[in-house]
Amino acid sequence: MSSSAGYVNKRILLTGPPGIGKTTLVQKVCKKLENCNAPLKGFYTEEVRSGGWRTGFDIVTMDGQRAPLARKREAGPKSAVRYAVGQYTVSLKSFEDLVLPVFQTQLGEVLVLDEIGRMELCSSSFMREVSKAFDNPNITILATIPVPRDKPISFVEKLRHHPNSTVITVDHSNRDSLVDKIVTMLQPIPT
Repeated sequence: MSSSAGYVNKRILLTGPPGIGKTTLVQKVCKKLENCNAPLKGFYTEEVRSGGWRTGFDIVTMDGQRAPLARKREAGPKSAVRYAVGQYTVSLKSFEDLVLPVFQTQLGEVLVLDEIGRMELCSSSFMREVSKAFDNPNITILATIPVPRDKPISFVEKLRHHPNSTVITVDHSNRDSLVDKIVTMLQPIPT
């Protein structure tokens, strides 16, 4: 397949258990790509902590905008919450308002999606945009996905098995050495 030079038609999916360092790895890769003047668009997920306890998650875009993704639910009936994952209530509107515009990528931009998981998939609009991005040969994607558990997420499994996806499992032994490998994998394709 021929295309103009740029960061195109690559999908690198990082997976691994929670807390292994996927987001930190994405941030390190993005820093190196920025140093190479690579155009980046997207977001990463950051824990919100209070008094040493995790209270939720925020979405932070590559240009530094921030919005809540989820917060711990107060005790009470789960049925009163429309979008909930485990003990967290998903802030769907703030998530969509901040994240959906990142899908308006230009040719050659690297789209960073950290993460494509249960909370983010509460948004059907997000799912639709992710599908379109994965099917667009002019977009390069660096994303994180959860490891499959008892009940794998069918949407995530579809992405994991996408013909252009390269899945890399992050663990304690490889997470520090993966930065340069991933940056190399994302380098522009010469014409």
